[in-house]
Amino acid sequence: MTTLIVTLPSESSDTAALYDFVLSPDGMGIAEQSRVPLALLPQVDSAAEVVALVGADKLSWHRVQLPKGSLSRRFFQEGGPSRLRAVLEGLLEDQLLDETAQLHFAIEPGAKADLAVWVAVCDREWLRTSLQALEQAGRAVSRVVPEFAPDALTDALYVSGEQDHAQLVFSNTGGAVDCWPLSKASVALLNWPETRAIVAEPAVAALAEQLFRRSVTLQQVGQRRLLAIQSAWDLAQFDLVNSSAARTRKRLSDTLGGLLRAPRWRAARLALLALLLINLAGLNAWAWREQSRSDAQRLAIRDLLTSTFPHVRVVVDAPIQMGKEVAALQQSSGAASTRDLEVMMAVFALAAPPGTTPAGLEYAAGELRLKGLRLTPEEVAAIAFKLKAQAYQLGAEADSVVMKQVSAP
Repeated sequence: MTTLIVTLPSESSDTAALYDFVLSPDGMGIAEQSRVPLALLPQVDSAAEVVALVGADKLSWHRVQLPKGSLSRRFFQEGGPSRLRAVLEGLLEDQLLDETAQLHFAIEPGAKADLAVWVAVCDREWLRTSLQALEQAGRAVSRVVPEFAPDALTDALYVSGEQDHAQLVFSNTGGAVDCWPLSKASVALLNWPETRAIVAEPAVAALAEQLFRRSVTLQQVGQRRLLAIQSAWDLAQFDLVNSSAARTRKRLSDTLGGLLRAPRWRAARLALLALLLINLAGLNAWAWREQSRSDAQRLAIRDLLTSTFPHVRVVVDAPIQMGKEVAALQQSSGAASTRDLEVMMAVFALAAPPGTTPAGLEYAAGELRLKGLRLTPEEVAAIAFKLKAQAYQLGAEADSVVMKQVSAP
């Protein structure tokens, strides 16, 4: 995925500020890098990721122990992120020079309340204004990442910037990221050990070698910034979360719009439309085949009825008419029918428990009522299950059971 990395300028309100950027086609290689005004930043499509990079000199780092339960789901449900921010303000108030209301806080990813966590702090208004400027320029930011984070710094000392504004970035004894101006005094005060590496950008490599009196390892600016965005950090937290979510929704909307309208997606749109049409045609063909099979079965039953009983001229419901004709034929021939009293009593006697004898019975139009039976609900259910296989239905009413045929055999 195309990634545009933009380093936020020191003065967000400066309309003439220059923006350092790195454009990567896949998040690993560099396609373009430069320093340009805001309006000249590369145009990227809606599917690209725009990452804002916060310089080391704009952040301060603090290690704090959060109160137990302050990161729990219940804690957030009861008060939301505002409660956690209030906790951070209380913990860091004595460590900060500015008023906490003017500062933005961000907690390290994967923080756990039972362990000390890193908190990044920067100017709140500066960060908000910088992100708004990029959004207004059509480069909505999806993530805000520190240029250096405590978990990303190794034992190396980094020298970055320009000849007239070079700085040292390193991890102090407490593990936090420190940023000092590069000068003879800072080099002497730092007293960097000979066994620990010094990494410098090409623009300040010669100056670093001169002051430290040793060789340095070169690292291109673009490569360092690509490494920075591999971090899991995202400084868009607390009051910046909503705006970040809104930016994400807008990016998704723009992506969908691009899929629907962009010329380069025309082939994909046509392929998707063809796939939908093929599936629709297949469903229609399957439905037509099933309908034809059902019509053929109905026609076969109809033909069977009219061929077996030629006097039937009008066919309304072939199965029901067939049953009635068979019953009439059995009655006229004197053969026993499954609706006859004798047959129904014989079937019930076979299904009922031994010794089950009714005190009385009533029979009318294929419905047999057996009275005076002392059957438990379980026994009635068992008899009904056996009778169902022979197309009879059995139901209990007080001390009687009612048996009737539900369909013609």
